[in-house]
Amino acid sequence: FSQTTYPKITGYFGIMHPIVTFSRDETAVNFRDYYAVSFPTGINIWKSSKIGFSLEIVPNIKDDNGSSKTTSLLFHPGVLVALGKGYSFAGRLAFDSNGRYGFTPVFNKTLIKTNSVSYYAAVPLPVRFGNDHPASFTAGIQFGIAF
Repeated sequence: FSQTTYPKITGYFGIMHPIVTFSRDETAVNFRDYYAVSFPTGINIWKSSKIGFSLEIVPNIKDDNGSSKTTSLLFHPGVLVALGKGYSFAGRLAFDSNGRYGFTPVFNKTLIKTNSVSYYAAVPLPVRFGNDHPASFTAGIQFGIAF
């Protein structure tokens, strides 16, 4: 039995695939219309066992018709809330280098926990505005490792 000391700092790295993006102009489906992938990397600072702060940086890559490029870099700070039984919620603000901004609710579940690392799955639900594009809503799936 070990006592956790707070604040507790953890780091993580993941891979995120947007699945579908809805806007008033179109419904775009990853893997069908293009291929997009993101690599969320961050630091969590847990103030207590219930609440914390997260600072995430996310490079985004897209391959469209055989041409791939880094499309943006996302600055993604947020509040963490432990929901119990391995579940947590991250409420993030979103500031993207492509000129878009918004917020991202993220629901996380720890799948496997060892003494040194945890493996997790998450469902990010980005909402974006700005840069002369209609508002959009995306549903994605993310897997990663926290240490």
